[in-house]
This record gives sequence, C-alpha cells and structure tokens, in this order.
Amino acid sequence: MPRAAVNAITPHTLAQWGQRFGIRYRIDDASGAAAAPVARGEVHDVRLFDSLHLTLSDLEVERGYTSSSIQGVPWFVSVVLEGEVSLTLGQQTLALGAGDGFCAHFDAAQPLVVHQPRQRRLKTVNLAVLATAPFALPAPTSTSALYGWSLPPSLYQTLMQAACEPASAWRQRLVWQGLALQLLGHALPDTDETAAPQLSRRDRACLSALHERIRRDPGAEYCLSALARDAAMSTSSLRQKFRQLYGDTLFTHVRRCRLDQARRYLEQGYSVQQTAHACGFKHATNFATAFKRAFGVSPHGVRSPR
Repeated sequence: MPRAAVNAITPHTLAQWGQRFGIRYRIDDASGAAAAPVARGEVHDVRLFDSLHLTLSDLEVERGYTSSSIQGVPWFVSVVLEGEVSLTLGQQTLALGAGDGFCAHFDAAQPLVVHQPRQRRLKTVNLAVLATAPFALPAPTSTSALYGWSLPPSLYQTLMQAACEPASAWRQRLVWQGLALQLLGHALPDTDETAAPQLSRRDRACLSALHERIRRDPGAEYCLSALARDAAMSTSSLRQKFRQLYGDTLFTHVRRCRLDQARRYLEQGYSVQQTAHACGFKHATNFATAFKRAFGVSPHGVRSPR
C-alpha cells in the first residue's frame, strides 16, 4: 500500500504502487487521457507494530478500477466506512457497503480481486498482518480464504471518529493500535470453524429467538457481547452458529431487517432523517448509501402509496 497522502491518483500513480506492492490495476474506462485522475483524495499509512500495516483511504473515485493483490500476507482485513466495493477470491465473491468488512488470505495463485466502482466517496480502513506470531494469531489453514463480516455499530462509530482525526499525530497512532487489535478480534475466523458442529436443539431455539427478536425490533442497538451473554454462548460461538443456521452473519441480518423496516417507513411518509434514526442508523448519509445498494433506489425515490 502507498505511504503518502495524495490529492490525485493517476494511472501512473497506480502503476508505481503496483510495482512496489505487488498489485495489478485495471481501469474500467482506459480510453481517457493517460494522466487523467482515476481518483482524488487521500491515502495515509499509520505506523503501528512491525507486524501490522494500517492504511486509511478517503477517495472520490472518478473512474472505476480493479486491483488484483498477488503479494500474499497471512491475513488482510478491510472495512468500508463509506461507499461500496465488490471482491472475488477464487470462487468466492462478496459485495460490501458502509459498515461491512472482510478478512482474506491469498497468494499469487489465487489473487484477491477488488473492484472500486465510480462513486463520490469511498472511505476504507485496511489492515495487513505481516506475521501472526507476535500476537499469537491463528495461521491460515488453506491457500486462500475469504470471510465477510459486519462491524458492530459501536466499533463502526469509533472508526468513523478516528478516521476524521489527523493520522500523523502520535496520540492517534496509539488509538489506531488499539483499533487494529479490535479489528483483528472481530474479523479473524475461528480456527475450528471448518468443523461445523451439529447444532443442538437448545442452540436452534436460542438462535431462532434471537433471529425473531431482531426482525421485530431492528432499530434497537445490538452489541455482540450482550447477545452472546443472552444466548449463553461465547461471541465466537454465536457468530459461527448463527451463520451456520441462517447463512448470513448476525449483523448482516440486523442490517437487512433495518433496511426492510426503513422501506416501510418511507412508504408511510417518514422523512429520510426520521427513518434513519428510527431504524438504528446514526447518519442519514450512511443510511442512504446502504438503502440504495440494497434496493437500487435512493430513499428520496421511495414514494408513499396514494
């Protein structure tokens, strides 16, 4: 990843980054001038521990582009604070919006391919784990792996606030050290998740009750540790078993239920701001981005029935 803040990212900039960091770039619209910007904004490195490399990106993407990362690391974690991306690793694909993240392990044989479409704002936090031993992190068990997850609302808000502060300040480096460890704690998969144990009758009953609770009251503030305590499970066990039973992460279900409720509220004549607040979204702009991604229309485009 680049090590300096920039205002304009051109094809030449991407080529330099690619040579240095083992990334291939392809611009969607390559017919424009070679020096024309692909994106504008800032990319910052935040110096953490020797084994962790954090990059903050805040861009306006003027021409969509695709990056293929062929220089593998034990783990790569990324979260989207604003905007959207889509990614592919082998036969796995994911589409991410604001509040979503992924964790991946890849190599030259199966590169991680990420598409950044044209958009007014794409704000991300990227964390490369260069070595697992210093933090006793689990080592990848396969040559490639891709895991999607959703940020807990409290962590999302903390990341948004931290990303607004000057990244070079020494105090901010300490903040990002702590946040990097939190990201790893939430994003890295359980080492035994491939075992997929059978769910007990009690597990199914608890998960069903939780699933229905979220469906009935999606706007409530949900905390993974509190939900796990209610279900008498560890947080990792709850995440694993919920996904095993329903095929989605816990907070993907929360987001989907919130957006379904939001559409109903908009159809009833609620304003966008009222709807966002009632459905558990802290910021109307993030709500609007998630809504359009889910339904293909902005919240302002929803009309109450006559």
